[in-house]
Amino acid sequence: METGTEKRVSARITGRVQGVGFRNFTQRRARRLDVSGWVRNEPDGSVRLEAEGPTDALESLVEAVHEGPRTARVEEVDVDWSDADDAFEIFQVRR
Repeated sequence: METGTEKRVSARITGRVQGVGFRNFTQRRARRLDVSGWVRNEPDGSVRLEAEGPTDALESLVEAVHEGPRTARVEEVDVDWSDADDAFEIFQVRR
């Protein structure tokens, strides 16, 4: 079910986003949206998201990470958009 142009989103999510199930939440949502890429914790306490897929699916994913799981407290989501380059096959949690 591909709708919209394939794009890539890079996001840095800050707040209380580590140790609260944020990566698994993001992975579940991305897979449900049929988006590929990865999410990982960063040493500075933020979470990094790299994803590719249809624009509307990525917009839904970005909207979801603004909220995060109930245990998270998202303060800021910095997002950069670019053209997709088919870099990923699935969506995974990186460690």
